[in-house]
Amino acid sequence: MTNRYKEAQRATIIGIIVNLILAVVKGIGGILGNSRALVADAAHSASDVVSSIAVYIGVRAAQKPPDQEHPYGHGKSENVATLIVAILLVVVGFEIMYNSISSIWSDTTNEVTSMIVLYIIIFSLIVKEILFQYKFRLGTRINSPALIADAWHHRSDAISSAVALVGVGLTLIGARYDIPYLEFFDPIAGAVIAVIIMYMGFQLAKEAVSMTLEVVLNEREAAGLMDTAMSVDKVVQVDALSARSHGSYVIVDIKISVDASITVEDGHRIGRNVKQQLIRKHDIVRDVNVHVNPYDFDETES
Repeated sequence: MTNRYKEAQRATIIGIIVNLILAVVKGIGGILGNSRALVADAAHSASDVVSSIAVYIGVRAAQKPPDQEHPYGHGKSENVATLIVAILLVVVGFEIMYNSISSIWSDTTNEVTSMIVLYIIIFSLIVKEILFQYKFRLGTRINSPALIADAWHHRSDAISSAVALVGVGLTLIGARYDIPYLEFFDPIAGAVIAVIIMYMGFQLAKEAVSMTLEVVLNEREAAGLMDTAMSVDKVVQVDALSARSHGSYVIVDIKISVDASITVEDGHRIGRNVKQQLIRKHDIVRDVNVHVNPYDFDETES
């Protein structure tokens, strides 16, 4: 197992443990303190547990070597995991919104009954932001789309905790100073959290689908690959280059031109050098398909 996958799996396991603890603490605190916002936040943390498990499975699957059925590797497993996270976010968000809005029109009181709710939310906000920073930086460094998606899930949880903090805070103020209408800010905060969760889900789903459809690197992103190919001895020009995304790595298809007067063996050697240089100098490149074209200098000069 490469260091990249070891780091990704370690980060995912840490996320699962922390989210499990937070989900239990928030759930108990929300029920005992009568806070819709904190219960919604607990549901969000619980969805984080499931999504982190999906990411863990995706990361493990992505490290499998290429086989006959998957000649380009299993990198897209991370994109599938990202899509699972996205769908989960949308479903959880919708459920939270329905429950929060329903509670506003119900006959039951929406008054938060304990200051402990506030302390739990503040603690959760700090922990989730730390997790976001850790996973996002690591995911960016090792180029793991699933880990980055999971990081944004933590950020959405931190944002939802911030919204819950405002809602619960206003509800407690209303209870202390006998302002009845402020009690509705707790379920309203729960509904806002649901919107945030669903928005994050739609954004992640959009990105995951785009990656699954083998989006290619744009001209700016591929410029370094072009420069590397052109630096190889006896490459006259790069006729075409496309880098297809396969999760955390890319497969490069490149057409190069070489002197038409050299032997087939020499042309093959140049092509092999291009492939080796691209893989060696760019960690993101997993495999390279090289097509060699003849370049006639005499015809060009005329």
